[in-house]
Amino acid sequence: MALTELNTYTINDIYNLPEGQRAELIDGKVYYMAPATRNHQRIVGELFATIREHIRRNNFKGEVDITPFGVFIDADDKSYVEPDICVICDDNKLDDRGCNGAPDWVIEVVSPASRRIDYTTKLFKYRAAGVREYWIVDADKTRVMVYDFFQDDLNEYSFISDIPVGIYLDFSIRMSNLEL
Repeated sequence: MALTELNTYTINDIYNLPEGQRAELIDGKVYYMAPATRNHQRIVGELFATIREHIRRNNFKGEVDITPFGVFIDADDKSYVEPDICVICDDNKLDDRGCNGAPDWVIEVVSPASRRIDYTTKLFKYRAAGVREYWIVDADKTRVMVYDFFQDDLNEYSFISDIPVGIYLDFSIRMSNLEL
């Protein structure tokens, strides 16, 4: 939920949150993050492990990171997100704080508190920032929405489908094969 529509916040406001409180900043609006459910964490963990193993096994370029990894998505101090999973292929975007600029691939796992933000606010922010591929994993609906922003393409997959990964050839993920 956004704090207020009247104020514009910056990354300093995120850094000054009380210990243990997490939030994202999108175009100057603060969105508090609810604690993740066990199922959410299981999905994120299995996807992360699958992607990391594929990158390592094939010596692909790219680093996969898991929340709470900071992404400074714009070249200003008004947007900061913590995607559930992101893959960055350009090492020059990485420093000790996180990723500076758009990751190549972002995955968000929907939770009740994040549904609207993942399907609308982040969708438009990621597209505008230059993310190449955006997956919305919705366990309640057992579907994955895959947005390929470079091809201007949208596909919907069930958890029993092989979901092709656009940034890596010959790589697909079947959600039902993960230990969820």
